[in-house]
Amino acid sequence: MRRHPAIGVLAAVVLASPAGAFTGTVSGVVDGDTIKVRSRGFEDTVRLLGIDTPETRRPGTPVQCWGPEATRRAERLLPVGSRVEVVADPTQDRRDRYGRFLGYVRRMDMRVTVNFAMVLSGDARVYVFDRSRPFARAASFRTAQRMARDAGRGLWGPPCDGRTDRPPPE
Repeated sequence: MRRHPAIGVLAAVVLASPAGAFTGTVSGVVDGDTIKVRSRGFEDTVRLLGIDTPETRRPGTPVQCWGPEATRRAERLLPVGSRVEVVADPTQDRRDRYGRFLGYVRRMDMRVTVNFAMVLSGDARVYVFDRSRPFARAASFRTAQRMARDAGRGLWGPPCDGRTDRPPPE
């Protein structure tokens, strides 16, 4: 697999697209809110914009309540080999401080983004990095989160009850 040495492996593809969108194939799921996508011979890490899932692989952080379930949900929604469209949000940076591309990810056979689906199912919470500059779809994501919380779905129900800072049950 060729890797771009300086600005990220999909940067050339993304910069060439005025809308900040590209299509590719899922090559792996890192955790509930981070995946690997291969496009035009390059592989890049994509952070699902607007969501946060409980930790499962962060160095120095224990596995959190609902983390393994959120990762499994992402693996079901984005199996390796799935064709996806990744779209940047014009209100946000293209990459985070770790160099991951920030985007909405939609599997080609789905009507909604995986980001939104994860929030609606209770497998992720809404995450706004800079409160003074919320992402464009924040209002609909907050509505989905409220629906999941009210229904006690996913991390909002037992055993976490919205508190993901504790370890998962045995």
